[in-house]
Parts: sequence; structure tokens; C-alpha cells
Amino acid sequence: MPTVVSGIRSTGNLHLGNYFGAVKNFIEMQNEHSTYFFIADFHSLTTHPTPADLHINVKQVMAEYLACGIDPEKATIFVQSDVPEIPELYLLLNMNAYLGELERTTSFKDKARQQPDNVNAGLLTYPVLMAADIIIHKANLVPVGKDQEQNLEMARTFARRFNRMYNVETFPIPRPYTFEGKDMVKIPGLDGSGKMGKSEGNAIALAESPESIRKKVMRAVTDAGPTEDNQQKPEVIKNLFTLMEVVSTPDTVAHFETTYNNCSIRYGDLKKQLAEDIIIFTTPIRTKIEEIVKDQEYLSKVARIGAEKARASASKTLQEVREIIGFRKFY
Repeated sequence: MPTVVSGIRSTGNLHLGNYFGAVKNFIEMQNEHSTYFFIADFHSLTTHPTPADLHINVKQVMAEYLACGIDPEKATIFVQSDVPEIPELYLLLNMNAYLGELERTTSFKDKARQQPDNVNAGLLTYPVLMAADIIIHKANLVPVGKDQEQNLEMARTFARRFNRMYNVETFPIPRPYTFEGKDMVKIPGLDGSGKMGKSEGNAIALAESPESIRKKVMRAVTDAGPTEDNQQKPEVIKNLFTLMEVVSTPDTVAHFETTYNNCSIRYGDLKKQLAEDIIIFTTPIRTKIEEIVKDQEYLSKVARIGAEKARASASKTLQEVREIIGFRKFY
């Protein structure tokens, strides 16, 4: 059975884009593969979160994964920092990661521009830690978006390099899992361009309150409205209709399509309807998230069992790696 590894930063609360873009398919994958889903709290340290925020964010993201349908009985869901074998493998891989290749990564250059006063070593070696996350479980498949394709390619490079340096076949070369043929929708942001994302400030979180959703949707970018019957929609308007198609009834979508095509559409009415439909869609998930966040006993149990299962896999790989490299005890 193929092994799949996927993670989300502990600062990256799930939003509608995540849900329709990947989470629904992750849920299917746990029925078909050996799956590891982790909350990447080590990765979040590159932005220097406060201790209180770090803890709260980890708890929130785990609750969101569970509320969306990740089943701890089927999948291994764990917190990255609960598996000390990961940073040890990260250290060992760093010894064979070269400055030039790390400096050339797009993610490093982008982050260095975004936070020029905090260009830390963790940003530089981010792809190495990502590689450790993946290959420590000998993953065959990694669900990956466009923004992480280069980092996955580096993980493949580090896996090949280790195998070649020590003349072994320890690590499978992980392949990107792009959900081709799956029912996926690219959810646009509310700013009129690009995809929905927390860092872009254009997202609606699954745990967002109805009041916040209404405010955000009513501020969504629009244009002056159609001037000719059946004219093509500009991108900013297409985005609103794409959101409506995933949360509203077909009759609702058809109504606003008709009013757009005959130039009678009122964007204020469309936004009000869209906001209410998003609220109807997210309310059951938000309610479940709130229930799980309050259930400390359940969260502790999931985290503990997940850590045990992840460590069983990781420690086996790390022991193999240590012996290959030449670390052997004298006692």
C-alpha cells in the first residue's frame, strides 16, 4: 500500500480553498493509502510566533482537520514536534544540503523579500526540514500545490543523494500527488485575483464567525456591472460566481446568472446571498471545530496515539539511517 505524507503549518488555519482544493481528497486517501497528516509547528518558528499563539494554533488546526473528516482510526494525525526523530533526520540531511541550491529556492527568495529583518537559517533550510517530514515515513506520494512543487523536488533530490552517497535504496523517491481526475475546484480569493489563501488576506476560514463572513463578502471586489446582454464576465465577477457554485443551490446560481446576462444584476444582492450560503455551508464544520477544541481529553488522545504511530515509523527509518551513516554504539 503506498504511503502518503501531507502537512499544514500550524499558522495555516483551514479555509474554503483548502477544503475544496485538497481536504476532501485527503479524506478519500485515508481509505486507500497509508496516510500521515501532520501539523508543522517546527516550520512555523521561521516567523517567530509567541509561545501562547503556537500552542493555540496547533490545537486549532488539529481540531479543524478532525472536524473536516480526517479519521485518527484510519490515518496517522500528529504534531511535528512530538516526533523528535524528524529534527534528527533534518540535521543529518543538512550535512548534504548545499548553500547554493538552498539559496536558489523560490520559497526562500520570496520569504526573504517578505521578512527582510528575519532571514533566518530556518527559512534557508526549510526544504530540508520538509524533506525530513516526507522521507522519514518513506513516502511514495505527497499531495502538493504549485507553490510547493520546487520544495518537493528538493526532497526528491535529497532522497536520491542519500541513496547514491551510501549506495543504498533506503528512501523511495516521493512523487507529487496532484489529484488529477479528482473533483477539485480552485477557490478564488475575495480580492478579485488569484487563489484563496490566508497569507494573501483574501480567505474565509472554516471556523470564521457569521459576522466576519458577511463583512468580508460584502467587501469583495466587483466592477460597475454588465452593460450588454450575455457579455463575458470579468475575472473579479467570475470569482464570485465560482464561490457561489460550490456553496449555493443550482437555482440560486441560475437566478444570478440570468440577472447578470440581462444586465439587471445587483451585486449587493448577490453578495448578501453568497454570504448567507457560505454561512450555511460552514456552520456545521465550525460547530464541530468548536466542540472538538473544547474536548481536551479527545484532542490529547488523538495527539498521543498519532505521536506513537508516527514515532514507530520514524524511529525505524532513523535507526536504519544512523547505521548506514556509521553511527553505532560502543555500549
